[in-house]
Amino acid sequence: MNNDISKMNKIGICAIVALFAFSCTSSKKLQTVTVTGNKKFLSSNAPYSPSRTLKNDLIHTKLDVRFDWEKQYLYGEAILTLKPWFYPQDKVELDAKGFDIEYVKLLPDNKPLVYSYDKKKLTIDLDKTYKKEEEYTIAIKYTSKPNELPKGGNAAINSDKGLFFINADGKDLLKPKQIWTQGEIESSSCWFPTIDTPNEKMTQEIAMTVNNKYKTLSNGALIKSTVNKDSTRTDFWKHDKPHAPYLVMMAVGDFSLVKDEMPKGKNFDWKNMEVNYYVEPNYGPHAKAVFGRTPEMIEFFSNLLNYKYPWNKYSQIVVRDYVSGAMENTSATVLMDAVQCTSREMIDKNWDNIIAHELFHHWFGDLVTAESWPNLPLNESFANYSEFLWQEYKYGADAADEHSLEEMEGYFSESTGKQEPLIRYKLKSYEDMFDAHSYNKGGRVLHMLRKYVGDEAFFKSLNTYLKRKEYGSAEIHDLRLAFEEVTGEDLNWFFNQWFLSPGHPKLKVEQSYAEGKTTLKITQTQDTTQTPVYRLPLKVAIWSSDKKEIFPIEITKVIQSIQFTTGLPQLVLVDEEAQLLGTIDHLKTKEEYAKQFSSNLIYRHRLKAMEGVMATIDDPLTIETMLKALNDPYFEIRKAGIEYFDAFRKLAPENAISQINKMAATDPKGVVKAEAINFISKESEVLNPIVLEALNDSSYVTQSAALKAYLNSKITDSLKNVTLQKFENSESSNILGAIAEYYAKAKVTGKNAWFIKNVSKSSGEDLFRMIDKWGQYLPVCNESEKKQGMEVLEDYARNHPVYWIRFAGYKALSKLPETKELRKDINDKETDEKLKTAYKKLN
Repeated sequence: MNNDISKMNKIGICAIVALFAFSCTSSKKLQTVTVTGNKKFLSSNAPYSPSRTLKNDLIHTKLDVRFDWEKQYLYGEAILTLKPWFYPQDKVELDAKGFDIEYVKLLPDNKPLVYSYDKKKLTIDLDKTYKKEEEYTIAIKYTSKPNELPKGGNAAINSDKGLFFINADGKDLLKPKQIWTQGEIESSSCWFPTIDTPNEKMTQEIAMTVNNKYKTLSNGALIKSTVNKDSTRTDFWKHDKPHAPYLVMMAVGDFSLVKDEMPKGKNFDWKNMEVNYYVEPNYGPHAKAVFGRTPEMIEFFSNLLNYKYPWNKYSQIVVRDYVSGAMENTSATVLMDAVQCTSREMIDKNWDNIIAHELFHHWFGDLVTAESWPNLPLNESFANYSEFLWQEYKYGADAADEHSLEEMEGYFSESTGKQEPLIRYKLKSYEDMFDAHSYNKGGRVLHMLRKYVGDEAFFKSLNTYLKRKEYGSAEIHDLRLAFEEVTGEDLNWFFNQWFLSPGHPKLKVEQSYAEGKTTLKITQTQDTTQTPVYRLPLKVAIWSSDKKEIFPIEITKVIQSIQFTTGLPQLVLVDEEAQLLGTIDHLKTKEEYAKQFSSNLIYRHRLKAMEGVMATIDDPLTIETMLKALNDPYFEIRKAGIEYFDAFRKLAPENAISQINKMAATDPKGVVKAEAINFISKESEVLNPIVLEALNDSSYVTQSAALKAYLNSKITDSLKNVTLQKFENSESSNILGAIAEYYAKAKVTGKNAWFIKNVSKSSGEDLFRMIDKWGQYLPVCNESEKKQGMEVLEDYARNHPVYWIRFAGYKALSKLPETKELRKDINDKETDEKLKTAYKKLN
């Protein structure tokens, strides 16, 4: 799963939740924590969480379902084939949340069975005691009422009711009617009876009866469709390979089905492999701009693992109001609607990370599933690391390293509030696992393991693990044993310190040189009473006389001195590969940082060098380094160079200004052009012709920067209004954000209806930002407009399922003094403690 939220990278959410001073991941899920004192190791007092004991084995599930849109009910019959796991059984216990049960029968004789039901567990008395290999089949007719379940969820998956009716009454003309499901963590049992645990595997069939105008999607293959006499159609979907119940999915709605095709693979035959994208009809022509690299990803990951994609198809479907970022339902991934973009919007971005993340789960999570939620990193760490693997392959080392750094910083942010083992057998709640440990830290740990054993052994070990545990479940020691079998090395030391212990290393490096020897004194400064003294294989790079030498080292002590025979060093770089999940405090001179920037190192080391030389902002060496940054091959470094000269404009030499003007017109990356336009628009009160030209740029990011510059210029209001009319109905959130910012800042009257329209059609981060700008705008409105705005914002603040959107609504209301009592009532009825804390800061 990806948040995302996946993680919505995971999507700027970190900046939003920073308003709360909470931590966040850039992967698919968010986890927030509240810490008191120094209690950072939170699970030590929690109960042990074992994998679920299986008394019966669920072999096959056959469902026949239809839907009541008005009541938002599912009417279903489940036919379950089971057998005892090992010991003889005369009962079976199923997870079934909030159902009305009509009957429970034993097939094929339709013999009624006695059962007890507490609205959570359905316990059925069998007709006899069954032995290990004896199968039995039960039919259960039931009604699922998801909206009548107790409200639950977390920061990662904001609702756990399993089955969702979207715009069921059709009153929202801007939103399609849809039905979709969400099974993780254990919510499939909200819409069909099952053994809802990740260490159970089953095959399935689902017959869905829907209005004939809708398309359906489920796991596996569409076997047939039957048109009924009452304008309905029944679609029969069959998934014939075992997977966990939480991976079962359905979706119903008016979708455009876009078919893609696999490349002619060198190692695998893809002749019968379907790759499909389900999007809203307006986005059909753009689906391949978003998802079109999927076939290449399937081929790439299959080759990398030497294990062919294990399912018969791969579909991706975009739905409205999704409760997370994305979900890796076997062969049918569901994604949030933010992924749905036009081809022009995709000029400036891609959703490759979230697409790769969910796809890689189809090996790590779907094919081999963590046997218990404490072992979740066996699913999520791999999915997280797939993002790095794809970036490295498709976009190069700098792109992969930038992503790696973002992931690591996400974990470090969370680690200030809590530090836990990756594999956490002591848990207060399974939901606690969905955090920057399981995702961000886990992905970085896998990268270190890869660097230690080497690429060939790493991917061979993954292949061994997958083949040994395919269509089953696994725990962390299964992964270790696969690596040990391939490498011939006992790797307990690595798995103990990185998977089974909390924390991360913090290294302090002190450097000296004498008599032809460079000495490094390296101290592990982390709290070793709760965190390991790490064994750290690293590489040290030393430059002397412009020659670079690489020295492998291994740190094993709290304090360790290591000597190298070298000339007088120009630069010493510990962890030259930038693979360590840890911090390195190594003081360098500006000359050393300048050398580091110029030494053709990866993104992270160049970025650190830029930060290092800025210790002396106006030094000629700093300016020289920043000039080099303007010509860097990687766009983020070029952008950072412009940001430096923008922040310290008086230090910008003529050649820097000339270069930035050129970049504003010709840089291949829209975000760099946008940053350059921001710079040049401040150079003179006269509007730069480059800005006017950029108003027609194909990149929305560039165009929005030009629009901001244009609106902030001294052009007459009448000309601005003419220009605004061309852009007010833009599809781009960047353009609309620039307009919203201008209307709020300039206090342009008569635009309340424009805000209402654009708030209603926005989602995710765009919705947050639009609400925020609307809140700034509302004070200039008349009383009628304010009242209208207050009603809409109150609904967001009280009822939106995503906590940070509720916060946006509340914050916007706080701009109006007359909402004081209303906000007090919202605060009193809010159940999320982190929001109540945030509200106090606003009031």
